[in-house]
Amino acid sequence: MTVTVLPGAPRRARRPRGAARRTAVAWLFLAPFTVVFLVYTAIPTVAALAFSLTDLRGADLRHPFAVDFTALDNYLRLFQDQSFLRDILNTAVFVAVGVPLTMGTGLALALALNSGIRRMRGVFRTVFFAPVVTNIVAVALIWQYAFNASGTVNKVLGAVGFAGPNWLDDPNLTMPVVILLGVWRNFGTAMVLFLAGLQAIPQDVYEAASLDGAGRWQQLRRITLPLLRPTTLMVSVLLTVFYLQVFDEPYLLTNGGPLGSTESVALYTYHQFGVGEFGMSSAASFVTLLLVMLVSAVQFRLLRPCA
Repeated sequence: MTVTVLPGAPRRARRPRGAARRTAVAWLFLAPFTVVFLVYTAIPTVAALAFSLTDLRGADLRHPFAVDFTALDNYLRLFQDQSFLRDILNTAVFVAVGVPLTMGTGLALALALNSGIRRMRGVFRTVFFAPVVTNIVAVALIWQYAFNASGTVNKVLGAVGFAGPNWLDDPNLTMPVVILLGVWRNFGTAMVLFLAGLQAIPQDVYEAASLDGAGRWQQLRRITLPLLRPTTLMVSVLLTVFYLQVFDEPYLLTNGGPLGSTESVALYTYHQFGVGEFGMSSAASFVTLLLVMLVSAVQFRLLRPCA
């Protein structure tokens, strides 16, 4: 038997100079994003978390490091505040009503554009998407005029013999108006995403189903909706995150009124910040973050594609 004597341990291969240069160039390109992320996201988030554990108020800004550490006291105060509990309920209504309405409207329009409307499809797609890119401040002013006591909506109702209410001063009617504005503003995004999902479904699947005698309704139930499940998950998560953080619509239309009937958790956070309760405001923002994470996890669990 011949024994071969191996030479000493092989030297570690040198890294090619070209690879090191590519790595340096990659970090150079990443540097601007890293700086922006640290300055505008990471550091403010850590600072807000620290503020939420203190009694920092507006009067303490001159000496922010002299505040007292209060641990979870701000979080306990939040859940003892009836206004915050009411705003959590309002936000839940925004999510429970706004998300299905927005998704249903977007899906219906996507189905119509994908199969029903053949001519001028691009024009309709542009018109339906226009609310997404329209300035929300200008839109809110138009909606305030349309839904006030002598506005356009009541004039239309008066023309057909109905006396319209004062939509934006009635606590029972203001919430539907604010949700309607949210749906109007977001259904274009849902429509575009659903349309992309529909166009990714192979047509031969529908042709095979037609040969087997499946009608339009059966194709929708057995083919379209199951194959749209990943798109449905993405749209539902995006819309839920939006409605959990809804701010623009209630702030610009009613500023949370009347009697706090449209105040969301995000608006509560803003109002607490405005009166100098920085600790409470930071705690409310982290409660919102936890709600977003919890609801998103449930959605991923329920709507994930079947294996």
